[in-house]
Amino acid sequence: MNTKRILIRLSQILIVLLGVSFITYALIYFSPGDPVRIMFASTGTIPTEEVLQETRIRLGLDKTFFIQYGTWLGNVLRGNFGTSFSFQKPVIDVLLQRMGPTIALAVMSLIIMLLFSIPLGVLSAVYKDKWEDNVIRGVTFLGITIPNFWLGLIFLYIFALRLGLFPVVSTTVSLKSLFLPALTLAVAMTAKYTRQVRTAVLEELSQDYVIGLRARGMSERDILLKHVLPNSALPLITLLGLSLGSLLGGTAVVEVIYSFPGLGNLAVQAVTAYDYPLIQGYVLWIALIYMVLNLIVDLSVEFIDPRIRRAA
Repeated sequence: MNTKRILIRLSQILIVLLGVSFITYALIYFSPGDPVRIMFASTGTIPTEEVLQETRIRLGLDKTFFIQYGTWLGNVLRGNFGTSFSFQKPVIDVLLQRMGPTIALAVMSLIIMLLFSIPLGVLSAVYKDKWEDNVIRGVTFLGITIPNFWLGLIFLYIFALRLGLFPVVSTTVSLKSLFLPALTLAVAMTAKYTRQVRTAVLEELSQDYVIGLRARGMSERDILLKHVLPNSALPLITLLGLSLGSLLGGTAVVEVIYSFPGLGNLAVQAVTAYDYPLIQGYVLWIALIYMVLNLIVDLSVEFIDPRIRRAA
C-alpha cells in the first residue's frame, strides 16, 4: 500500500470518527434523563433547582445541541474527553486505566485460541471425512452454539466455587484471574477458527502446486508445513484483526460475569449510570480501534503476499 493510499485511508478514518461522534452525541443528547441530576446523584448529593441550573450553565448544557457538540468536539480534538460522572475523573484516564486489563485478556484469549484451533483445523483437514474430522467438527459445532454467559457461569461454578482453583471475582490482573475469562472467550473463537483453518487448508491442498510437489517426491509433512500452512494463513489474518478489535473493545458479558476490570465491564457501568462523557469516549475508542486494526491488517496482508501488493 503506497503513501497516497495510506493517507486516503487515514482521512477516511477521520471522517468515520466524526460521523460516529456526531451520531453518538445526538443519541445521548436526545435520550431521556438529565445528565446534571445524574452527576449529582452519583456523588450522593441532592441539589436544589438553582444549583442544577447554575451547573448546567457552567457546563454549557443550557446551549443548543450544535453549540454543545461543537464545544465537545473541540475539546476532544485537544485530548479532553470530559469528566466521568461516575468516577469523577477525566474520561481518558478512566479508559486508559481499564485498557491494560482488556489488552491482557485479549492477548491471552487469542493465544489459547491459536494453540488449539491451528492443530485441530489442520488435523481435521488432513483426515477429511474420517472419524477424526467428524469428531472435531462435532465439537466445534458445540463450541459455536454454547453462549458465552452460560459457559462463563459453568466455569465459575466448577473451577472457582467448587474446586477453588481460581478467584471468583477478578478484581486484579494476574494469570489466575485472567485464565477463566480468557478460556471462556477462547472456546467460541477456537470453534470458529478451527473451521476456518480446516477450510483454508483443504483449499490449499486442492491446488495444482501441491500435486506437483507430491510428484517431485516431497513428503506430506514438508508440503503441509512449508507450503500449505503459510499460504493458508493469509485469509486468517483478516479474521484475527477483527477478533482482536472485538476483544480490545471489551467483551461486556464475560467481564461482568467475572467482575473483570476491563473496558466491557466499564461500558456496562457507564450505561447503567448514564455516564454520558464516558459512553462517548468508549464509543470513539471502539470505532478507532476497529478502523486502525483494519488498516494494519490490510498493510500486513499486502506485505506478506506480493500478489496482492502488485494488484493494488
